[in-house]
Amino acid sequence: MPQPTVAVVGGGQLARMMQQAAIGLQVHLVALVEDPGSATAQVVPDSVVGAASDGEALTAIASRADVLTFEHEHVPNDVLAAIRAAGHAVEPGPEALLHAQDKIAMRERLTALDVPCPRWAVARTPDDVAAFGARVGWPVVAKTPRGGYDGKGVAIVHDGEQVPFPMGPDTPVLLEERVPFTRELAALVARRPSGEMRTWPVVQTIQRDGVCAEVLSPAPDLDPSTARAAEGIARLVAEGLGVTGVLAVELFLEEGEEHGGRLSVNELAMRPHNSGHVTIDAHTTSQFEQHLRAVLDLPLGATDQRERVAVMANLLGSELAEPTTAYPALMAELPGVKVHLYGKEVRPGRKLGHVTAVGDDLDMARAQAARAVALLSGED
Repeated sequence: MPQPTVAVVGGGQLARMMQQAAIGLQVHLVALVEDPGSATAQVVPDSVVGAASDGEALTAIASRADVLTFEHEHVPNDVLAAIRAAGHAVEPGPEALLHAQDKIAMRERLTALDVPCPRWAVARTPDDVAAFGARVGWPVVAKTPRGGYDGKGVAIVHDGEQVPFPMGPDTPVLLEERVPFTRELAALVARRPSGEMRTWPVVQTIQRDGVCAEVLSPAPDLDPSTARAAEGIARLVAEGLGVTGVLAVELFLEEGEEHGGRLSVNELAMRPHNSGHVTIDAHTTSQFEQHLRAVLDLPLGATDQRERVAVMANLLGSELAEPTTAYPALMAELPGVKVHLYGKEVRPGRKLGHVTAVGDDLDMARAQAARAVALLSGED
């Protein structure tokens, strides 16, 4: 086939890492970025500055590509529908993307598909919140239907007066029971328009202050039946929503005699996801290569893990003005650890990069990843 072109919306680290996969496949990447100095613009020569809500800019890059895709979900659905109606491929399509943009729409559709979810309700008044809390028990989780990520737009509330988000007839809030989970898992699946799907091994994610800090692959000591169930849920969601590309399904796991490995879906992301960064260095096909294959409707790659264990740890802020100054010490001490920095200006708590350690021993891999992050953050 001639050299394919993929247009991607977003200037962050996900589109940046997509470029690395595109180079290997000889795919030409066109990016719509928010800023000329963004993480993506630094490495994608064909970057166009514009807002993700700009219909003209979206149409312009879509007209230059075989397919339009995304590194985030904050894109107007009506604009995407118009672009597709004009004859340009959009993957995932606006009907699917809606369920990653609107948490109420997600809950409604997953419930219709009989996908396991926390008990939930839509609230428009404090009385609605009080009624839900009385039914499922306090505290409950309140979420803004749109715009929340990395812990933003989420609050734990103990009564109807504590909801910190606008709430009214035209501004509903999603309420969910607070699940007594023992672990958080992520199941990643890739699907192409022809229907072929592949999943990666289910991983465990560890959050700090609402942000993913560490990913363990595969999820340690996970019952094989639970792993199969998680992969099955990811496949069901991808098929049921008509997703093209990578889909990340974040899951709560309740372990113990009472619950017996019960799973429930927390969130969805229809794009490469933080929980899948470990695939770059540890799996036969990374999530970024797979996403490009999928949106171009090319046969998908194998997803087996090449080492027994793999650990990804995020670099969230740094005391160093430039984390690369830690390279000599880090590379001398930890020659097996892979470092991925995103070219971002250092700010407290900002996701600046990640590291990956692989091997036969989980504790050792976790220690190596943690040590690498400590060096990059200037803690040692």
